[in-house]
Amino acid sequence: MLLYKNISMQIIIAFISIIIFSQICNAEIGKETGLEIPRYISLKSNDANIRVGPSKNYPIEIKYIKKNYPLKVLEEYEDWRKVEDFQKNFGWIHKSLISGTRTGIVLSNDNKTKRLLNTLNGNVIGEIGKGNIVFLKKCKIDMCLVSFGDYRGWIDKKNIWGIKEKEIFNISFFQRFEDLYWKSVNSLNKIQKGF
Repeated sequence: MLLYKNISMQIIIAFISIIIFSQICNAEIGKETGLEIPRYISLKSNDANIRVGPSKNYPIEIKYIKKNYPLKVLEEYEDWRKVEDFQKNFGWIHKSLISGTRTGIVLSNDNKTKRLLNTLNGNVIGEIGKGNIVFLKKCKIDMCLVSFGDYRGWIDKKNIWGIKEKEIFNISFFQRFEDLYWKSVNSLNKIQKGF
């Protein structure tokens, strides 16, 4: 019986390893950095040029004047990264002008503000408008914790450009406990309002 359980466990571990390895192999890796492509980055400064090609000899296509503006890296060539913004503009930027800091842009098809929640499916603590740049603190399958100025809250991931659809980002082991805590607090607040 013990031998059977041991073999079963080895089969399960092998199966999980194959799944993880196949996902890693399917990801495209940048030749210069060894990082996944596509990936999201942000601008380091308020003055960054996007060029037609990967050199200062190419003309400037777009000039960005907003620090922390998110971009998606599509290719790498030496010290240059081919990037795309949320409006589908693309070109080449020098690596010295970008940062790994994760930011996003709030999207809205109906031009309405988007709700910020104190926790997943929690109480509304604020609203944020279309086009604002937010810092991504962590993301689950369908929600992201963002900060904007002094505000910090959860927003539906579909309302943010700057993170992949199924990407999970910066989630710790203790997130489940934190979610349960806030769910309890929100439930108690709703009960108190009923009295």
